[in-house]
Amino acid sequence: MLRRVGICLLICFIGACSQVEQSDSTSAQPASTDAFVRVENGQFKIGAEPYRYVGVNMWYGAYLGSTESDIGDRERLIKELDFLVAHGVTNLRVLGASEVSPLRDAVRPAISERGEVVRPDILEGLDFLLAEMAKRDMKAVIYVNNFWEWSGGMATYLYWTNGGEIVDPSDPAHPWPAFALFSSQFYRSEPAQSMFEHYLVQLLGRVNSITGRAYVDDPTIMSWQLGNEPRPGHMSVSGQYLPEFYDWIRDTTALIKSHAPKQLVSIGSEGFMGCIQDETCVMTSHTETGIDYMTFHMWLKNWGWFDATQPDASYGPALERAQAYIDQHLGLASKAGMPLVLEEFGMERDYGEFSTDSSTVYRNRYFTEVFERVENSASAGGPLVGTNIWAWGGFGVAQHEDFIWREGDGQFVGDPPQEAQGLNSVFAVDADTMALIKAHAQKLNALP
Repeated sequence: MLRRVGICLLICFIGACSQVEQSDSTSAQPASTDAFVRVENGQFKIGAEPYRYVGVNMWYGAYLGSTESDIGDRERLIKELDFLVAHGVTNLRVLGASEVSPLRDAVRPAISERGEVVRPDILEGLDFLLAEMAKRDMKAVIYVNNFWEWSGGMATYLYWTNGGEIVDPSDPAHPWPAFALFSSQFYRSEPAQSMFEHYLVQLLGRVNSITGRAYVDDPTIMSWQLGNEPRPGHMSVSGQYLPEFYDWIRDTTALIKSHAPKQLVSIGSEGFMGCIQDETCVMTSHTETGIDYMTFHMWLKNWGWFDATQPDASYGPALERAQAYIDQHLGLASKAGMPLVLEEFGMERDYGEFSTDSSTVYRNRYFTEVFERVENSASAGGPLVGTNIWAWGGFGVAQHEDFIWREGDGQFVGDPPQEAQGLNSVFAVDADTMALIKAHAQKLNALP
């Protein structure tokens, strides 16, 4: 434990020095604390006003912001942001870390390798994204690790520190849940966590190269998020990693708050289904670790509730389970006295099609039901006050007939590399869906 603390202090010192060196060349002043999103009496506030939002997942935002031709497209990024704001979307959940990985489906290029930045242009892209979001009064949730393989994540940190061992979920020799059990070893690996912290402190110490404002002084950043869907293991070995999981949340939250006390910290949790289906796990991870608000995700197909090839038969029962899942997390958030955000939910296009020419009747029905739950909660002073649709495909277009992303494709959409491009993406051409989103935003904005 003492060795771990010493390493963390050294990392913090390095990050602080880096921030001072960058700050010396800028004149930007910290924003008033009233400009930051905060939690007060179980609700989000900005100044004296409640903060409720319609958001999307746009993990690739920093990639589009890069000036490098293999990934960057700032013209498209500006077009995306203008389109989203015009439809009432004011919150983006974005990737702030990706790791150079041997995993087949990890995104390439990646930002860091062994804790060091190897593609600074992507972080400059994050600078650009945040600067443009600030112009439009948007807020960002930035996640800094990943339980899953598609950005490198925890499994890659383990690979870097355990002598080169890794489990790839695309490898049929390691069927589910082998990857989940492997990735969970991160919580017990001091070397892997220390390498992650080294990168994290560099990110927290960053000064925006465009605005001259330190990240920790930027109210555009609503929340630092510990990871994309961090899980404590798998139900097949229930509770195996729970103590270490709680410790990691607590320690990483404390580290972030020591650098960024004006910004919120969230887990990125799926809620009950991502917490070995144990409500105690959900409550403990959110209420005994310093976390500021509760998140949950909801995946009707991935969890076997909905079959897109038989929508008429499966949608009704799936919706019933979704409503019960929302009720469950409303109860947990109310008990915790925390705001609640549904920050991942999506559905395939009708009959599992990927093309933007295909219809989205069932997705639109689903979104309408979810939006109504948020509106009802928010109008009654309840905890559920925000959503982030998974995922925003915007003006992106799949580049291949098989809809599979390949390294070198500059056209990112919302679906990460392990999934078909168009699986869950909402595109700018989905006029009916965009009309629903805009109407929902108008209803939230009209609330007192």
